[in-house]
Amino acid sequence: MKINSKQPKKASLLDVVKSVAASVFGIQSAANREKDFQQGSVVPYIVVGVIFVALLILTLVFIVSLVLPG
Repeated sequence: MKINSKQPKKASLLDVVKSVAASVFGIQSAANREKDFQQGSVVPYIVVGVIFVALLILTLVFIVSLVLPG
């Protein structure tokens, strides 16, 4: 007897980046959020999230350093 177990499709790197970017800016839909929770592992989302936030902070520091006199 074979049981049909639906394995969730793994998200591609682009899907993870888009999901993290949408969630950081607060524009992610409930449907996408639910789809993300259906994925097998949370690790890619955490890693991409940490990198995304670090890049966002570095970008803001760079912009502020350009605007303010040295």
